[in-house]
Amino acid sequence: MLDILAIQNRLPHRYPFLMVDQVLQLEPGKRAVAIKNVTINEPHFTGHYPGRPIMPGVLILESLAQVGGLVVMDPQEHGTGKKVPLLAGVDKARFRRPVVPGDQLRLEVEILQLRRSTGKCQGVAYVGDEKAAEAEFMFMIAALEE
Repeated sequence: MLDILAIQNRLPHRYPFLMVDQVLQLEPGKRAVAIKNVTINEPHFTGHYPGRPIMPGVLILESLAQVGGLVVMDPQEHGTGKKVPLLAGVDKARFRRPVVPGDQLRLEVEILQLRRSTGKCQGVAYVGDEKAAEAEFMFMIAALEE
């Protein structure tokens, strides 16, 4: 299990764009299950939509992609700032139910294909037992310039 400090050590994202609050299960290179608590104080809810706050679908996908980044990063690279996971594509995205403040997203990501610096994973976001969204993601691990 990873808490928020361990997540911040592994991902370059920070508020307001860090979309993972806790990791329940992590098998590096294979799969992960994480949690995103959806709260009304998130900045996107001021405009999406006033009087009927709904989490934007692209941010649900971003949450899944960040969990995918946790799965694919080499444990030796965590916290070094030398490499970063980059989203390269999204396929088969489907949104099944609205996600609203007070919901807790359970983010499940499984690696479908992994090469040295590229790969593909499948992610599913649930609220309770209901599927909220799903997609396949292509990613690359990029070296940052120093």
